[in-house]
Amino acid sequence: MRCVIARFPFDLTKSGVLEAMKGIKPEQAAGASVIIGRRTYPVKQVGQVITRQDRRDFSAGEVLRAMTQLGFTCRGLPEAVAPARALSPLQKAAAMLGHPATV
Repeated sequence: MRCVIARFPFDLTKSGVLEAMKGIKPEQAAGASVIIGRRTYPVKQVGQVITRQDRRDFSAGEVLRAMTQLGFTCRGLPEAVAPARALSPLQKAAAMLGHPATV
């Protein structure tokens, strides 16, 4: 499959990616990741290995798109949980009593 990463065209195959990542120890994945074989790799590490470019030269989205098209399982960034709305003193008291506050 032909894909463009960091404005350079690459001909990638699933078997080629598997071969390139063979023997590479995965780093700690804090953000987006790709499951290759039985290991979970950070997207930027995979991109660096398969393109031989510096991680600052490409985005995680470019590599995620290419790995998804090749059939690898990709995980994006975890969804941010919305902060809980602060309760007013009246609502706190009503919650402790087990009755909903009507304001």
